[in-house]
Amino acid sequence: MTHVIPHWLDKQAELAPNEQALERPDGSSLTFNELRDNSRQWAKWLKAQGIERYDHVAVLSGNDERMVYLIHALSYIGAVAVLLNARLSQSELAFQIDDADVKLLVCQEDLLQTGTGAATSQSVLVLGMDSFRTLPDRDESFLEEIELDQLATIMYTSGTTGKPKGVMHTYGNHWFSAVASALNLGLHQEDKWLLALPIFHVGGFSVLIKSLIYGMPVYLLNQFDEHVVNRAIYQHGVSIVSVVTPMLNRLMDNMEEREYPHTFRCMLLGGGPAPYTLLEQAKQKKIPVFQTYGMTETSSQIVTLSPKDALEKLGSAGKALSTAQLQIGKGAEPYEIDVIRLKGPMVTKGYYKRPEATEELFQNGYLSSGDVGYLDEEGFLYVVDRRKDLIISGGENIYPAEIENVLLGVEGIIDAGVTGMEDSKWGAVPVAFVVTHKKQMLTAEEVKRMCQTQLARYKVPAHIYFVEELPRNAARKLLRRKLLEIIPKGET
Repeated sequence: MTHVIPHWLDKQAELAPNEQALERPDGSSLTFNELRDNSRQWAKWLKAQGIERYDHVAVLSGNDERMVYLIHALSYIGAVAVLLNARLSQSELAFQIDDADVKLLVCQEDLLQTGTGAATSQSVLVLGMDSFRTLPDRDESFLEEIELDQLATIMYTSGTTGKPKGVMHTYGNHWFSAVASALNLGLHQEDKWLLALPIFHVGGFSVLIKSLIYGMPVYLLNQFDEHVVNRAIYQHGVSIVSVVTPMLNRLMDNMEEREYPHTFRCMLLGGGPAPYTLLEQAKQKKIPVFQTYGMTETSSQIVTLSPKDALEKLGSAGKALSTAQLQIGKGAEPYEIDVIRLKGPMVTKGYYKRPEATEELFQNGYLSSGDVGYLDEEGFLYVVDRRKDLIISGGENIYPAEIENVLLGVEGIIDAGVTGMEDSKWGAVPVAFVVTHKKQMLTAEEVKRMCQTQLARYKVPAHIYFVEELPRNAARKLLRRKLLEIIPKGET
């Protein structure tokens, strides 16, 4: 049986036509009625390019307002949005465009040259967003209902091992993700969600869907800027912000001694295990940080701390959202570390054209996340690390995130990454890459001595490398696999 709902943008335009849907720092805004009308115009334009239901249309763009129109326009046609990472190289994009069977590629104008070079197939039409033209009014048939089982988006994994894989999301995946989040965080009439994460990543995309389902305005930024974000919280009524660890660090530095207003109720923190020292600093500043855990394959968050537990369970990602299930290994005891396994209606059905990888992803109906963690005696999840980042040194398991947490507690260190380096004696040893405050003078020996006070001897980094910045992806997740590539010249 196919489950259908009214088209979610039409529904909000009917329920709250004059309420704000999008707001920008320059003071401009759009109502749900205007967002619907603009999106339908873009749908008409897409149809004029020959786009039909089930076609795959790639979008290469930053957080441009027109990208929002495009995404909604595709839903009116029933075409599939292939969201491309705007920070990828031309060759990386070429693989994804070909792999996803793209018929049309629409690019933000400053990415048009890259997109044109990446679309090597003659069958792919490439257009810049500036090609859009308002077409004369004529009878057009748009989808009035959304089939929850229909494929809505394809987003590619980061490809840490082998080629990236296209994660398929249905409308139902996105719908149930948004509903589960609301059941956890609650809905307030005055909520306004600031979106600085890239829309082409699932964490950013999910905020757009929440807006439609909740009838909530989104405060849209082209890119993260701590000054702009804090101004939006203090002066423009933003009540929820999605961040990753480096963003939260910058926001706290910019706050200085101020506190956020009572209207701000949630700093949703994702992107991997957060350093405990950072969470303590946020608690001292009375910032309501809710750690969350999710991945592209789960359509964003699937485990999140609830407001009532945020301060009592510092460091925990919380419990599985109400429509989701969580398991450690095949039923581990409390505090026993094993692979995190997940189930729920927000979980992908699999990878596009990758039946073998899809089969490998699931075990007894549960998605095997590739991350490891444990549950405490009350069932709260603590994410330890990525399983593939595990360092085995002399037979001992070392989790990089544990060492990074200690390093970030060292005064003067503002960012840290740890990975394994081959070693003839131990097989592998941990090595650390740190970014320090410009005015802070630290030596490798000083950093090691501080680590020795909190870590077992085999966990203390064998080498400390001081670098300008760490490799991160567009979602600001640390790319540990690239750390060894940035070893300063002359150092080994």
